[in-house]
Amino acid sequence: MSVLLVRVDDRLIHGQVVIGWGRAVNCERIVLIDDGIAHNDWEQELYRMGVPENMTVEFVSVSEAASAYPAWTVNGQRTIVLLADVDTLVRFCSVAPVTKVNLGGIHGGEDRTERLSYVFLSQRELEQLRDLSARGIEITAQDVPTARAIALEDLAR
Repeated sequence: MSVLLVRVDDRLIHGQVVIGWGRAVNCERIVLIDDGIAHNDWEQELYRMGVPENMTVEFVSVSEAASAYPAWTVNGQRTIVLLADVDTLVRFCSVAPVTKVNLGGIHGGEDRTERLSYVFLSQRELEQLRDLSARGIEITAQDVPTARAIALEDLAR
């Protein structure tokens, strides 16, 4: 399978993703799924600055990702898929056969409670993730590849 990691991280493209995860999975491509950034050349250019020369980056909307995802899984290009938030993840999982999700950096915000030092979730987000899990999607939190993956059930306590 060519999609090696589907990650929710509100910082999107940054060192922990590019260096930490990118090296660990020998990533060749990053696909950033975000409806706003997919149509904003200025923001795309900012994110491109954080991507090393040996990786490509694509910016797509959720609807574009729905049609492209099957090809990403079989084309042989080692890919990390990034999303900024749980709402986008839910929309993406409703149109693509995602089987595993990594929560890597969801920071504090309105109505959010600290679940780990790098994962803050509102009750609504937690319920959305539980719904995805009930559909058979494995959801774990793991900030860096060398850390232990923490199951969603352990975040919900």
